[in-house]
Amino acid sequence: MVLHGHLPFVRHPEHEDFLEEDWLYEAITETYVPLILMFESLTSENIDFRLTMTLSPTLISMLSDPLLQERYSKHLNKLIELSYKEIERTAWQGQFHNLALMYRDQFCKTRDCFERYHRNLVNAFKKFQDLGKLEVITCGATHGYFPLMDACKDSVRAQVRVAVSHYESVFGRPPRGIWLPECGYYPGHDEILREAGIRYFFTDSHGLLHGTPRPKYGVFAPVYCKGSGVACFSRDLESSKQVWSSVEGYPGDYNYREFYRDIGFDLEHDYIKPYIHPDGIRINTGIKYYRITGTTNHKEPYVPEWARQRAAEHAGNFMFNRQKQVEYLYDFMQKKPIIISPYDAELFGHWWYEGPQWLEFLIRKIACDQDDIRMITPSEYLTENPRNQVINPSMSSWGWKGYSEMWLQGSNDWIYRHLHTASERMTELSKNYSDVNGLAKRALNQALRELLLAQSSDWAFILGTGTHTSYAERRTKDHLLRFNRLYEDIKTGAIDEGWLSDIEYKDNIFPGIDYKAHQ
Repeated sequence: MVLHGHLPFVRHPEHEDFLEEDWLYEAITETYVPLILMFESLTSENIDFRLTMTLSPTLISMLSDPLLQERYSKHLNKLIELSYKEIERTAWQGQFHNLALMYRDQFCKTRDCFERYHRNLVNAFKKFQDLGKLEVITCGATHGYFPLMDACKDSVRAQVRVAVSHYESVFGRPPRGIWLPECGYYPGHDEILREAGIRYFFTDSHGLLHGTPRPKYGVFAPVYCKGSGVACFSRDLESSKQVWSSVEGYPGDYNYREFYRDIGFDLEHDYIKPYIHPDGIRINTGIKYYRITGTTNHKEPYVPEWARQRAAEHAGNFMFNRQKQVEYLYDFMQKKPIIISPYDAELFGHWWYEGPQWLEFLIRKIACDQDDIRMITPSEYLTENPRNQVINPSMSSWGWKGYSEMWLQGSNDWIYRHLHTASERMTELSKNYSDVNGLAKRALNQALRELLLAQSSDWAFILGTGTHTSYAERRTKDHLLRFNRLYEDIKTGAIDEGWLSDIEYKDNIFPGIDYKAHQ
C-alpha cells in the first residue's frame, strides 16, 4: 500500500484569511490526523503493519510552519464551536443530533492529536517510521512534472536534490524511495535519482509494461533500470481500481458518507456566516449529515454504524481478492509476487470518509485472519529479493490517457516556454555566480525557490481541470515574475533588499536551500 501525501505550497501571510489555505486544514482534519490515530491504535495493540507513504517537501514544509500551525489551530477551534452549535440546533432531530455529537468528538480528538505532537504532525510520521511500521518516501521538491522539464535537466536535478536534502534535515536519514510527481517518468531520469542516492521509484502500469525488453513478470515484480540500477515498481490496476473508483470501487457504496452535502452550503447564510469565508463565500465545513443513498439528488441521513459495517466487509473483500490474486500469480510466476496499490492519501478520509476505517480493518485482517499475504515496503522487498530483471521503462504518467496530457493541453501549454527559459536562466546564474555571499547569495537562493514554486505540477493540473484557475494562473505568473526580477537584479548588481526580504517571508520554503543545486 502506497499513500501519496502531497499538497501545493499555499501560504499567504499577507492575508488574514486565505481561501486556498483551507486545502491544508481539510487534509489535516480529514486525512492526516485520522491516519495518525489509526497508526497509534494499531501499535498500541501490537498489530503489525507496513505502509509506504509520500510526504512531499511542500506538505512537510506547511505542516512544520508555525504560521500555518497557528492558523490551523484557530480553524479547528471554530469547527469545534460550530459542532457545539450544531448539537444545540439538532437537539430534537435524532439522527442529525447523533451526527453532530460524532463530529464534536472527532474534532476534539483531532485537536488533542495536533497538540500531542506539538502542532507538527511530521513528528508523528517520523515516529512511526522510526518504529519500522511506515516507510516515508520523498517527492519532487515542489511536485514539478519531470517529463515536461526534460528540456532543462538541471531543473529535474534541482527538484530531486532539494527534496533529498530537505528530507534528510527533517527525518535524519536519506530517503530510500521517491514518488515521481504525477508518476511522471522520462527515460534517463533514473540516473538523476541514482546520483541523489534514491533506490526506487514508482510508475503507472504502462510505464513498466511498455518497457524494453518487456518485463517477464509484468507489474508483479520490480525491475532495475538499465545503467542506473534504480528499482522501478509499478501499479497493479486491479487492486487500485477497487479502491479509487467511485463508480466500480468501494467509495461509491450507498451507505458511505456523501461528500457533496455539507452544512456550509445547506444551512442559512446568517447562521453559518461566522464559519465560512469572511467574504461570504460558502465553503465545506467538514460537517456532512447525509449518505450517498443513490444516484439521484435525494439523500438520506448518514448512519455511521452501517458505513462502518460496509468498511469491514469491503476490507474483507479486498483481502480475499488479494489472496486469490497472489495464489494465481505465485502458481504462474513460481516466485513471490508483489502487488503495488498506490493512491492519493486524501482519498482516505477527505474524499472517502470511511477510508481510514477501511484501511485499519484491512491491516487488522491481514495481520490476524490469514497467512497467505503480508504487507511489505519496497525496501524490504528489495532486501529479500535482490535479483530482478533489467529493462528500460517507458515514458509515462498516471492521469488522463497516461502520457502527460493532463499537464499539457490548450489550457496550460503556455506556461512551459516561460518555465524553460527560467530554468536556463537559473543554470546561467548558478554557474556564473558560483562564489558569492551576503545579499547576492540570498537573492540566488530565493531565485531557485521562486523557480521551484513556479514549476509545481499542481498549477498546470488546476488549469487543466478548470477549478481555481485564476489562483493557479496567478501563482505561476507571480513566481515567474519574481524570478525574472531577481535574475535581472542579480545581473545588474541592483538587488532591493527590502523587496527581497518581503518575498523571502512570503515564499519561505526550504530555508536551507542552496542555489548550486541547479547545475
